[in-house]
Amino acid sequence: QVQLVESGGGLVQAGGSLRLSCVASGRTFSLYTMGWFRQAPGKEREFVAAINRGGGTTSYPDSVKGRFTISRDNAKNTVYLQMNSLKPEDTAVYYCVADSKFDLALATWTAGWGQGTQVTVSL
Repeated sequence: QVQLVESGGGLVQAGGSLRLSCVASGRTFSLYTMGWFRQAPGKEREFVAAINRGGGTTSYPDSVKGRFTISRDNAKNTVYLQMNSLKPEDTAVYYCVADSKFDLALATWTAGWGQGTQVTVSL
């Protein structure tokens, strides 16, 4: 297991931007595929973004594609989620996640979950 701590959430107006950060500790960060999920009240947890170990491959669902960008800095043990053009429907708790599999498509996100950071987008 890898320990993950998110930060950067907050309240922002629609159309605004936020950058979430997630710092990992406990294991070699560069060996983990990293991702972000979110969960809004009364809704199921939703996949938001993923990035492979080296940072060269990313994945997004259509709901955030073109607005959100995931990146990582292996020297700082940190993964980021840049969120632009935010909408009220992006309001949720955002979780940083890790998986030991190399292939993004095979990730089951069992290597670690952060405690979550709240993002609220107002009209």
